[in-house]
Amino acid sequence: MTAEQARSRSSVLPMAIVAILFFVLGFATWLNGSLMPYLKQMLTLTPFQASLVLFSFYIAVTFTALPSAWLIRKVGYKNGMALGMATMMLAGLLYIPAAQTQTFALFLLAQLVIGTGQTLLQTAVNPYVVKIGPEETAAVRISIMGILNKTAGVVAPIVFTALMASSFVATPGTALTTAQIDEMAAGLILPYLGLAAFLGLLALAVKFSPLPELAKEADDNSHAGQIKAALAKPSLALGVVALFVYVAVEVIAGDTIGLFALSLGVERYTVMTSYTMGCMVLGYVLGILLIPRLLSQQTALAISAVLGLLLVMAIVLGDTSSYAIANTVLVPFGGTALPDTLLYIAILGLANAIVWPAVWPLALSGLGALTSTGSALLIMGIAGGAFGPLFWGLASGTGLGQQGAYIVMLPCYLFILFYAVKGHKMLSWK
Repeated sequence: MTAEQARSRSSVLPMAIVAILFFVLGFATWLNGSLMPYLKQMLTLTPFQASLVLFSFYIAVTFTALPSAWLIRKVGYKNGMALGMATMMLAGLLYIPAAQTQTFALFLLAQLVIGTGQTLLQTAVNPYVVKIGPEETAAVRISIMGILNKTAGVVAPIVFTALMASSFVATPGTALTTAQIDEMAAGLILPYLGLAAFLGLLALAVKFSPLPELAKEADDNSHAGQIKAALAKPSLALGVVALFVYVAVEVIAGDTIGLFALSLGVERYTVMTSYTMGCMVLGYVLGILLIPRLLSQQTALAISAVLGLLLVMAIVLGDTSSYAIANTVLVPFGGTALPDTLLYIAILGLANAIVWPAVWPLALSGLGALTSTGSALLIMGIAGGAFGPLFWGLASGTGLGQQGAYIVMLPCYLFILFYAVKGHKMLSWK
């Protein structure tokens, strides 16, 4: 056996463990798309109040990304993963008193805690994808992990809907009785208790697993100077903004589709996120096949932005009573007929899939020694997931309504198009 073969074989088990963790990250993230409309119906929330469910989850990135990096430097990557899952386990337990008391503030606290644990886990696990195998195949590993993450987004709403099936006690749009609300709340307890138990066992498994520890990074006292130098590069600074608006539209498409479906009277509204995530998985696969063989990263990014713009206009101007596409595409294959506007939102998953992997290399190009600092700044762009749904929720409370509120995505796709065409090429601010 050659040294290369031995190194490849030794990375199989760590890759399997990391793959499980990426699936868990995706499951916890995209479970929000089912939880948000479920809580809206159970607690009679406004669209803006419901959007706070997502805001609480994603805002954790803003406050905990840099502290997470500091903690990992102190305890190591492997312990950081275990601590991240332990924090998520604690959040799972917080959902139980939240459901028992039906207190919205407790649900928001649980969301904040699980977002904190997810940020810590993500900060710790991402370097493993690059470091546990040959550098020349790192891009392939990143793509595989991305597919696993989004596949979890397909599975999570289906599992949630199956577990909550007995709690769907009222038709959307009808007032709930106290007994029905209690039944919906009680339906959350066992699933979240099971999730907490699973995360706790997984944290112990990782803690005592044979995962190799990565070398700890030394604290850098010139961190502020590095941030300033990195942001002096327009391609990086604009890339951070591009990722911010991208995550905003990704979360709007993935997590508000259930709320909109609920407003349209779709009974299985908690499963709608699976449609968007399914389109994202398709987009990832197409990206692997087409880039760079047939399309450059810049071209793929521009196409994604244009498709996003067209779909947003189709959503905002579409007829919610039209089922033409669903009757043509879904029903013949055993699917459920859905309003065309919901399908347009789902197809946004296809438009969004290429953006994250395309922006990263364009934004980091030429950074040299500032690459790690640039990467940390790009991760901060995930905070867009907190504000995108919030703006959608605010717009929903105006005369636009929930359908018209999707217009908030228009400037986001316009900026992504600008970055694809010009922004990534800018070498100076002059």
